[in-house]
Amino acid sequence: MTTEQQFDKSIEICREIFVKKLSDYGAAWRIMRAQSVTDQIFIKANRIRQIETTGIKKVDEGVFPELIAIVNYAVIGLIQLKLGYSETIDKTSKEAVELYDRCLAEAKNLMFAKNHDYNDAWRMMRPQSYTDLILTKINRTKMIEDHEGATLASEGIDANYFDMLIYAVFGIIQHLEKENKF
Repeated sequence: MTTEQQFDKSIEICREIFVKKLSDYGAAWRIMRAQSVTDQIFIKANRIRQIETTGIKKVDEGVFPELIAIVNYAVIGLIQLKLGYSETIDKTSKEAVELYDRCLAEAKNLMFAKNHDYNDAWRMMRPQSYTDLILTKINRTKMIEDHEGATLASEGIDANYFDMLIYAVFGIIQHLEKENKF
């Protein structure tokens, strides 16, 4: 499979989970402030690192579902940055999926632009590096949030969410390759 096909298949898996959760909860995440979304991504990435470091998991979910959650929370973060948070659930499931799809299209375009310049270097990286890079992006995002979005020389919060999303997709692709599903 090509990188584009693998990216699309990985996103399809994430989107399916997103849609199912919308069916269960609606767009309840609309009340989350960006900082809370960042913390949710931190929880997921930190758990991945703990599993990678110790090899032990006491909850019957491994790294793969956490990577999916990082993708989906990163999309939620991007949506919240664009719209701001709401005091109520103000989006239908259809509207939420449309917003999700727009963010993923933007992420895909960004990934392909960067992938062109870096020449598929991500394929030679270890999965643990994705975790560390995601955690680094989370810490950068927290610093920017603590500075109320102001930066002197760095990209903003949205760029960090996009990078977290893309690194998580790379982790999903590597996982699926390892499982011989690609």
